[in-house]
Amino acid sequence: MALTISLKATSFLKLPNPCSPSPFHTQNLLGFNFPTQSLRLSTTHQDFSTRRSSKNIRTTAFFDTKPKPHPESPRPAKVQELYVYEINERDRGSPAYLRLSQKPVNSLGDLLPFSNKVYSGDLEKRLGITAGISMLVQHVPEKNGDRFEAIYSFYFGDYGHISVQGAYLTYEDTYLAVTGGSGIFEGVYGQVKLHQIVFPSKLFYTFYLKGIHDLPTELTGKPITPSPTVEPSPDAKATKPHATIPNFTN
Repeated sequence: MALTISLKATSFLKLPNPCSPSPFHTQNLLGFNFPTQSLRLSTTHQDFSTRRSSKNIRTTAFFDTKPKPHPESPRPAKVQELYVYEINERDRGSPAYLRLSQKPVNSLGDLLPFSNKVYSGDLEKRLGITAGISMLVQHVPEKNGDRFEAIYSFYFGDYGHISVQGAYLTYEDTYLAVTGGSGIFEGVYGQVKLHQIVFPSKLFYTFYLKGIHDLPTELTGKPITPSPTVEPSPDAKATKPHATIPNFTN
């Protein structure tokens, strides 16, 4: 009889399921607090996840605060026309013909360094000078002229300079590339039309310029129609202060 009672008492004792949501989780059994340990482990795991997430957030925020480069503003695409005269007044020792071909006629390889005076298109202001060199590419006897490959610059005092390169024909008009510049002409590109009036003493240029801000008013006067008889104003030739640009190149 006693044995039967003991068996019943033993079978009555059951361990609660620690994963069960039952309210009996809060009771102690056999001296162990299973629910409390389970809760503590869960809390610890939650704290670790929180700390890890916070670290990730802080790391991401750190890299997101890196300053981003600002895109460069596009260069102005407006075409501006600039008119200038190049006049050889035979007072600069220009041009200097270097007959490197050592042939009696103009031939491939001959060089022609030069520097002439530059005036505004209305011939009222002295602007500066040209300076450069041309290499003879081909003598063209049927046109009584030559074809050169030229590299030279136009200097405009405090305003800076414009560099050009391309074909220079003594018998007809040509276009050269505008390859760059300085001062107000920094970043310039485009082309220039070279009009031969009297080779090599009088030439007229029409620049088609892009990539720069508006030109100063004193460089944009209405040009005088090119002809063999045109001449700079007496004040411009005499470089009077009112007939020159600031610190004109000489």
